[in-house]
Amino acid sequence: MEAQMIKSIREALGLNQLQFAQLLGVHPITVSKWERGVTSPTDYQGAFMSQFQAAAKNKIVRDELKNVLIAAGVIAALVLLFQAASKK
Repeated sequence: MEAQMIKSIREALGLNQLQFAQLLGVHPITVSKWERGVTSPTDYQGAFMSQFQAAAKNKIVRDELKNVLIAAGVIAALVLLFQAASKK
């Protein structure tokens, strides 16, 4: 998958590089490298991006995707808080 295509998929979803990285389970720097053509995603990651490209055409899916990313961040924060509290 070419660099400009990756960036256009991310932008069509309305995500920044950090959010797109979280969605794919990679570091934001990895997304930056993909978009600059320094490295390429794996075939597996490319397949996910192709699915996201199709989903980006649906506003409801785009909005829900952002809600899921926000919820995942909240859940991760709660897990960390509970872990810290249990160590005291």
